[in-house]
Amino acid sequence: MNAVNRILGSVTDGVLYPFRGLPPLVGLAVVSLLVGILMLLIFKVTSNQTKMKLIKDRISAGFYEIRLMNDDLRAILRAQSRILSRNLHYLRYALVPLLWIIVPIILIMGQLQAYYGYRGLAPGETALVEVELEDDWRERTGTAGPGRPDIELRLPEGLALDAPGVWIPARREMAWRIAAREWGDHEIQLVVGGETYAKAVHVTEDTGRRAPYRSAGFLDQLFYPGEEGLPGSSPIARIRLRYEDAEIGVLGLGMHWLIPFLALSIVFAFALKDRFGVTI
Repeated sequence: MNAVNRILGSVTDGVLYPFRGLPPLVGLAVVSLLVGILMLLIFKVTSNQTKMKLIKDRISAGFYEIRLMNDDLRAILRAQSRILSRNLHYLRYALVPLLWIIVPIILIMGQLQAYYGYRGLAPGETALVEVELEDDWRERTGTAGPGRPDIELRLPEGLALDAPGVWIPARREMAWRIAAREWGDHEIQLVVGGETYAKAVHVTEDTGRRAPYRSAGFLDQLFYPGEEGLPGSSPIARIRLRYEDAEIGVLGLGMHWLIPFLALSIVFAFALKDRFGVTI
């Protein structure tokens, strides 16, 4: 998954780079346009366009039939039955391309969440750093007997320890509270079992790639691709940094980035479907 995220991350960085100094909605709108075009191309290639056009024409004919036979209840009911049946056929033909579209959309959404989903810290703010260990962390670190693990948290100059580490045995979790001191992109280090694992901490107001999780798990790497995944041999299952959720301003309203992204992608797709010769 790391290789896929590296490729997608490079593409996303390249697309959004020209808009880095503009409001986040501008870059998101450009991505929505490209995604709308991508959806049209996938839909066109993976669907039976001839059959779908024929079914849509027959559905339209059914509505004309209702208008012409508006004084014949039986004819109206027969026409409505045919319209319903043809709509079900249309949905069956549309299901296959929709399934093909879902996969790239999920990957793209993971990249956009890394960019637009989280607000960076500001100097003076605090955040929790939580380290969840694997079930067999004692074997992986060579720790014998009960007790807390030997984990060292190392902080750069731009960050400070606000509260010492607390061990939560039931969760196999160690937690610290850190405080941001200076603007910038910082890196904390966690030393476990003689190995060092890093986690980025962004103290910034700019839009940029952020990851609340660094993990060895496939789903975490899929949905939180802002950083490289942990190696599978690591005794750490997940490093978590609790960023606040970010909002995007749309017409003076703050909202989650997913709302304008989906809305704009659908609008662009329908606006361009005739130009790309796609029946939807």
